Amino acid sequence: MTSSMPISSVVLSRYAGALIDLAEKDKAIEKIQKDLNDLRGMIDSSDDLHSLISSPMVSKENQEKAIADIAKKAKFQKLTNNFLGVLVENRRLAALPGIIQAYDKLVAKRSGLIEVSVETAEKLTAAQRKSVEKGISSALKADIKLTEKVTPEIIGGMVVTIGSYMIDDSVRRKLERLNVALKGHSNQNTVNLKEVV
Repeated sequence: MTSSMPISSVVLSRYAGALIDLAEKDKAIEKIQKDLNDLRGMIDSSDDLHSLISSPMVSKENQEKAIADIAKKAKFQKLTNNFLGVLVENRRLAALPGIIQAYDKLVAKRSGLIEVSVETAEKLTAAQRKSVEKGISSALKADIKLTEKVTPEIIGGMVVTIGSYMIDDSVRRKLERLNVALKGHSNQNTVNLKEVV
């Protein structure tokens, strides 16, 4: 299978599950998670690296060399290095972002954390993230695992998702509600004018 073909969520979960089981045996779940999150940051900030892992045109040999160099410079755990090697060998490197996300979810589940997703128009600062985490954790009376997503289209505010429950406090949503209210008000005025005439 080439890296251009879609990867099912089942496959992502299997890879993530196998990795976390091995990490648990080595008592290195958090260390592996740090490696993966560092790698995700590199992928997000580098178009070249994103192309390297996702393009089916890049040879297995080139992927292997590049990933090995990155792992060495970043001083990843041996298990992380071996896992990345397996992904390269199986031509599954394109699935890496999805596997990292699945791994994060498994870590949260095993640690009893509640997963919370927050969408904002701009990336939160460290202080803002801390404040949001503290506020949501206090409201839920539980420890949380916060995942951020930047969605410029919401303009401002935030959209918070907890499981199947969503709180949309975005500027976009407020404008939509205002638009509906204004249209309703406009229709009411039309009716009143007709009554007067």
